[in-house]
Amino acid sequence: MTQGTASEYERLADNDSPKLENFGKVSIVPLIFLIFYEVSGGPFGVEDSVQAAGPLLALVGFLVFPFIWSIPEALITAEMGTMFPENGGYVVWVSSALGPYWGFQQGWMKWLSGVIDNALYPVLFLDYLKSAIPLLADGYPRMIAVLGLTVMLTYMNYRGLTIVGWIAILLGVFSLLPFLFMGVIAIPKLEASRWFVVDLNNVDWGLYLNTLFWNLNYWDSISTLAGEVENPARTLPKALFYALVLVVLGYFFPLLIGTGAVPLDRNLWSDGYFSEIAKILGGVWLRFWIQGASALSNMGMFLAEMSSDSFQLLGMAERGMLPAFFAKRSRFGTPLFGILFSATGVILLSWLSFQEIVAAENFLYCFGMIMEFIAFVKLRIEHPAVSRPYKIPLGRTGSILMCIPPTLLIFVVLALATFKVMVLSLFAVVVGLIIPPCLKYCEKKQWFQFLSSSDLPDLYSSYLRVTEP
Repeated sequence: MTQGTASEYERLADNDSPKLENFGKVSIVPLIFLIFYEVSGGPFGVEDSVQAAGPLLALVGFLVFPFIWSIPEALITAEMGTMFPENGGYVVWVSSALGPYWGFQQGWMKWLSGVIDNALYPVLFLDYLKSAIPLLADGYPRMIAVLGLTVMLTYMNYRGLTIVGWIAILLGVFSLLPFLFMGVIAIPKLEASRWFVVDLNNVDWGLYLNTLFWNLNYWDSISTLAGEVENPARTLPKALFYALVLVVLGYFFPLLIGTGAVPLDRNLWSDGYFSEIAKILGGVWLRFWIQGASALSNMGMFLAEMSSDSFQLLGMAERGMLPAFFAKRSRFGTPLFGILFSATGVILLSWLSFQEIVAAENFLYCFGMIMEFIAFVKLRIEHPAVSRPYKIPLGRTGSILMCIPPTLLIFVVLALATFKVMVLSLFAVVVGLIIPPCLKYCEKKQWFQFLSSSDLPDLYSSYLRVTEP
């Protein structure tokens, strides 16, 4: 096996991959904020970590947990995403290592996990508005509002990924600025002793770990639209690095200010408590800003997640895993049926509760991540000399060791799932196992057309190039 040069790799990708030159590619700044919203969206939702474990463990958790989970996942995404710079992302990685059947299972679980997660954001958006508009609290007005909001955000995705990227920048700046103001105002009131409060006998470890995990995962989601990125070999690793710094600081700094400037009452630390802290420190105007930023942050997360989910379906259709109509693009270059299919899933799942949504998407997400780690290690062992535009500076042993801590964490998260969530999630996994033979039957009966992947780079002859001695 010989390693191809970077120019050979780029020539192969340019000649063999379908390119839509008339559509704009995503540059590094919008990509950073798309990743930011795939993973975080700001410190909204981290308050439960203080309620579960107190200030010290919350602060330590958001500093240490990235080394256990976020950094390994981001590094693997950078290596594999530049090795396979096409839409579909982790589906292509797993297909190359374990075969198309397991690639489909990866796509099914990660897409379903993403849609379940995305069903949360319109609900949370309305939760922030219902105090000002009580009519949105429940009943038909709330259902109509959820539907209308989903339709509006879906249309933004339809209009183009470049537009979504720049909207993400504006929303990101608006969401983070009030915390900088709050930090400046809080300086005279900070008491360092409050940061070190800990009571190991009163820790809800399940809530604590789920909060950390939910707020610091999904780094791999950006890989599903790698084919839309401008010069992904250089842009993707840099964007992942800057987004990682932005996410960690976006969590740690507000927690540092909130726990240090206000007397501790762990029972008050739940969703939305940052707005109360803002009112204490800066007044009503800062509270309104935090509430508005939180509501709009949910819009940003919805846009980024739907982009990832819909381009994943497009990439799977280009690989012949889904019916050909999923590969159809709108005149704006967006995956038309992928967007509609993902939006339908969001609407159907929006009736679930917040706790059920988080637990279910974490459970399915964990299954998908196990296959990603296996695919990464297997490709490193079996094809060590293949050209990788970005390569993690670790050998075979180091790559395996890097995957052990996050894998152990996955088993902990799975063990913490409730029986109801476990049953529903395993049912979804079983459904995924029987979909491929059903699709094969549909293809045989010619009920649906499927694309041949022969016009795309072959996973073994182009990406994994082998030269016989």
